[in-house]
Amino acid sequence: MFDRNTFNQNIFTEKSLEIIQAGQFLYQQGWSPATSSNYSARVSAQHIAITASGKHKGELKNEDIMAVNLRGQAINSQEKPSAETLLHTSLYELFPTTGAVLHTHSIAATVLSRYLSDHACLVLQGYELQKALAGQSTHTENLEIPIFENTQDIASLAREATSYFEQNPLVPAYLIRGHGLYTWGENMQTCLRHIEALEFLLQCEVENIKMGK
Repeated sequence: MFDRNTFNQNIFTEKSLEIIQAGQFLYQQGWSPATSSNYSARVSAQHIAITASGKHKGELKNEDIMAVNLRGQAINSQEKPSAETLLHTSLYELFPTTGAVLHTHSIAATVLSRYLSDHACLVLQGYELQKALAGQSTHTENLEIPIFENTQDIASLAREATSYFEQNPLVPAYLIRGHGLYTWGENMQTCLRHIEALEFLLQCEVENIKMGK
């Protein structure tokens, strides 16, 4: 499905529905309040469907999803792409098997990344649910989720993330400090599984801190 460079309207429609349904689920969980967050899905080798800027993620409509190429340029809409579009397209370029990218703004991701103000990564170890993440086969190994500093220079942040994941291709997520979580997968189902697992793990870490661990 994703080996064509040409834009396909039918595939775009299918992927738009996946994004709308994901938005409803993520909003209901409290992970994407108001107009925060952005979601995308691959349409072809060179195009993705992505949420337009400033849309309420629990109330997404067909017209709130737009297509862009991997340079972040809109191809079928007068809407403004998400300000963080390059954070999506850089992942699709780096990992050709990626079929979906989700970015959420949960309380746990926001608070934990701020609490770890002197850490460049969050280290998860000993959680059975680590195995819900692609590339992770055991709870016994350390899983390091990088934490990048928040910035309005999205192009610079995209380059920083790309450089990290070129060296660490098996890590399927990152945090932006005080901002939120990014994760991706081969399709929307896998990506949603990653979000659920990671949000659970982040909440566990917050609870550990509350208990002084």
